[in-house]
Amino acid sequence: MKAMILAAGKGTRVRPITYTIPKPMMPILQKPVMEFLVELLRQHGFNEIMVNVSHLANEIESYFCDGQRFGVQIAYSFEGRIVDGELVGEALGSAGGMRRIQDFSPFFDDTFVVLCGDALIDLDLTEAVRKHREKGSIATVIMKSVPREEVSSYGVVVTDAEGRIQAFQEKPPVEEALSTDINTGIYIFEPEIFNYIPSGVEYDIGSQLFPKLVEKGAPFYGISMEFEWVDIGKVPDYWQAIRDVMKGKVKNVQIPGHEIAPGIYTGLNVDINWDKVHVEGPIYIGGMTRVEDGATIIGPSMIGPNCHICRNATVDNSVIFQYSRLGEGVRLVDKLVFGRHCVDKTGAAIDVQAAALDWLITDTRHDLPAVPPDEHRAIAELLSINGQ
Repeated sequence: MKAMILAAGKGTRVRPITYTIPKPMMPILQKPVMEFLVELLRQHGFNEIMVNVSHLANEIESYFCDGQRFGVQIAYSFEGRIVDGELVGEALGSAGGMRRIQDFSPFFDDTFVVLCGDALIDLDLTEAVRKHREKGSIATVIMKSVPREEVSSYGVVVTDAEGRIQAFQEKPPVEEALSTDINTGIYIFEPEIFNYIPSGVEYDIGSQLFPKLVEKGAPFYGISMEFEWVDIGKVPDYWQAIRDVMKGKVKNVQIPGHEIAPGIYTGLNVDINWDKVHVEGPIYIGGMTRVEDGATIIGPSMIGPNCHICRNATVDNSVIFQYSRLGEGVRLVDKLVFGRHCVDKTGAAIDVQAAALDWLITDTRHDLPAVPPDEHRAIAELLSINGQ
């Protein structure tokens, strides 16, 4: 069976992470989110997968290659061109990306699934396809019901009694929402869908294709199913995804490494004296990371591989990417550390190098930073990256 993963977007709402990592490659405990999707597809018999790529395409292609080591076949459709020797992404939109593949050669010749490359899901795809075919649908949106107070964060789908889609509401106010069923970005199509998608232009599934299907009265249905769905649309969503995995809420994602005590997981060769640190799970500490005496780590927290947590530093409800050094006495609460950026859980970012705070947070591959002047310590206090 055939499927497509949408992976061409720039991920602007998850910056600064997506400056150097494409959104589908964002790690969930050291494993790219798209890898979980590939595994899910394989489990349900979808072993031929097309991926449209654009922004940082090489990162995706070099990791997944032809899919052989994942037990599937993968091919890529690059959206962009070369300018002055550099690849420049020019995404065609979700439906435009589908159309480009089909115009190249009619790959989609039977029922196929399309997944957004930035969500953790454990959907029963086999059952979803069965329901789609039972309806005789040309296109199906997999929906999930959410509490009414949450509808303003999502695209709402309005259906009739038979499940036929009547309308969409994009993040409506709670009092105006006509449904509590939301669009999860999981779609099932028949090849006839290409009769509704123009060639050679940017075209979007949600904002252009779906309204056209409603307008034309096409057999277009929504199916509500119960499953875990963690959308990583913004930095707070990514934050929540890590927390949910650490708490065991996402069934198809296992915490890696060794569980050396309840809720305490480590990778290989972690340098830590457990008698001289304070830890509260759930936490994960990546391989070849050093944690000095007096440090405190409070979960849910993830510390990537090759990190260095200096003496008396605190990591509390935070996510630390690989090769990060936290200086002596630093207190990091509700933060995400990625390269030279420190991001709070609302998405507000601090460039620690530009703010002269690289004595607090730096790369472990750099020389040890010098002791900072007092005014820099004061700045750190104001920014809530507290140095002792």
